[in-house]
Amino acid sequence: MRKPVLTIFYQFNPWHASIGGIQTLISSFIKYSPPEMEVRLVGTGDDVNLQVGVWQQAEFAGREISFLPLFMLKNDNVRNLIPTTLKYTAALLGKCFASDFMHFHRLEPTFATRNWTGDKTLFIHNDIHTQMRTVPDKKAILWRRFPHAYFALEKLLVPQFSQIFSCNTNSAQLYKQLYPHLSDRVGYIKNSYDNEIFYPLIDEEKKVLRVNFAKKLFLAEETRFIVFAGRLHPQKDPILLLRAFAALQESHIHLLIAGDGELAPQVRAEITSLGLSQKVTMLGAVPPAELANLHRLSSALVLSSAYEGLPLVVLEALACGTPIVTTDCGETPRLLTPDSGIVCNQRNPECIADGLSKILKNPQDYTQDSCVRVAEPYAARTVIKDIYDQMLEKWEWEVGSREWGVGSRE
Repeated sequence: MRKPVLTIFYQFNPWHASIGGIQTLISSFIKYSPPEMEVRLVGTGDDVNLQVGVWQQAEFAGREISFLPLFMLKNDNVRNLIPTTLKYTAALLGKCFASDFMHFHRLEPTFATRNWTGDKTLFIHNDIHTQMRTVPDKKAILWRRFPHAYFALEKLLVPQFSQIFSCNTNSAQLYKQLYPHLSDRVGYIKNSYDNEIFYPLIDEEKKVLRVNFAKKLFLAEETRFIVFAGRLHPQKDPILLLRAFAALQESHIHLLIAGDGELAPQVRAEITSLGLSQKVTMLGAVPPAELANLHRLSSALVLSSAYEGLPLVVLEALACGTPIVTTDCGETPRLLTPDSGIVCNQRNPECIADGLSKILKNPQDYTQDSCVRVAEPYAARTVIKDIYDQMLEKWEWEVGSREWGVGSRE
């Protein structure tokens, strides 16, 4: 029996990934794929040694995959005049990369795949319906300018999918209501973190890590750190984060910003304007192993987002034993327990600063064990294995059905 083929579609290069939870999740799907499955990725290239439009064998995270870059893309952390998703969709038109299983992480490219045969899954990472209502800057989300066009496109494209998975329970429920004839295909799916990278250290190791990092930044040894990790984009609202940090009345506190994006110039300007140049360090894009250490040495991870699904960075921080301070959006408020983080009921600097202050003043109330316990059910090895098991079971059923002349199972 030949191996079933999974083809993943997304606009990135896993060897030079841009910032984002989607990229991280896809990387985990590749890393933890079973040997019984052949994995392909249709992405983009940023290496002169890659041939555009040609399948090539490569190794990623110890796994042999087939990779095809549709076009060259140097930096997807900053938006261009023509959205990358639009370029990716255009590059797919007229082609056919159909396979036994296909995973899509954006809706738009599936305009080109409507007539492809195979088992298609759409992963919804943010609730577009909420996005259009909550982000004031219409330039932040192109579809905010044409909402009726987006919903018409969505209605046209969603019937092609065998499964529609959302990491946000509200979003999953909304899709069931919008498309009742497809409700049995819509479900909630856990986001997952790589538990081989994100895990806790003992207290003494964490202290050494923190002190050494403080020395590296020429800060006092008693400095405590707060970390933000993510794309500098209106969704994450880093300007609100900086204003909250400025309102924080705690000594020897330093903010680490791990990320890059289109708002980087505004973030730098705001740091200067607020007089925070000695209290904030912008680290740029940080590799996963380094990010794990940032979580371990920090007192809290903070999110000031306007909308979310379930951010992978939340799971990663919790897995390292770090509590969360977050705005009330997405799935994170449902995930957190009273001893693993704080949900701010207002999106303003004072409320976020108050949440941070509570954790900094009472670290004993937000223990490492409590944080790790919340994250454990989302470990990639377990979550992704379950998804692949379902795919392989379906594949074996379909093959058996064809051999015995039995109708396929829905």
